[in-house]
Amino acid sequence: WFCLTENYTMGMNTRYVKEYFYKKNDPFHVCMESGNHRSDSSCGGIFPGFFCRSVVVQEGSMEPTLVPGERVLMDSAWYRLSSPKRGDIIAFRTSEDKKASIHIKRVIALPGETVQIKDGQILINGEVYNEKDEFPAITNAGLASEPITVGKGQYFVLGDNRNNSEDSRHNGMGLVDSDRIVGKLWFTISPWKKIGFV
Repeated sequence: WFCLTENYTMGMNTRYVKEYFYKKNDPFHVCMESGNHRSDSSCGGIFPGFFCRSVVVQEGSMEPTLVPGERVLMDSAWYRLSSPKRGDIIAFRTSEDKKASIHIKRVIALPGETVQIKDGQILINGEVYNEKDEFPAITNAGLASEPITVGKGQYFVLGDNRNNSEDSRHNGMGLVDSDRIVGKLWFTISPWKKIGFV
């Protein structure tokens, strides 16, 4: 995969990404040019292109995965070719207004599924959802204390900071419509010690 960074992405950050992939011996690095922020044309026929921008995390609802002040690459074209998958970290607007605030959460339940939070655990279609990472037991189920059926083109999202996050459990946010999703967060570029895939 490669990323065509927008002009306001700092060249320094792009260099860090290049260095990371050189160290990892990953083919990603041959598609990056830090000088002019464009991909190597020889890669265009091999890999699909994704347009990215760097964003700074400004809220603590995704801790410890993402901490305020960290800079992450967001792919704004990813979901033009595919749909969000369970576990994806997405950025979305709280309303259809283009000026609405943008939040970052993790996709938990997909269209057509039923989700509930019971005894601190997430149930999807009545089965306990075991996540790859360990998160604390949820103390406030909110709207999900009763089963919620996720509609077509909608997603149930949670913050990784499960007991300090306003997400699909709350009336103020609820289920996220697909047309409000602005991108997928996929790679941390700053600080240096956390560079890598999210």
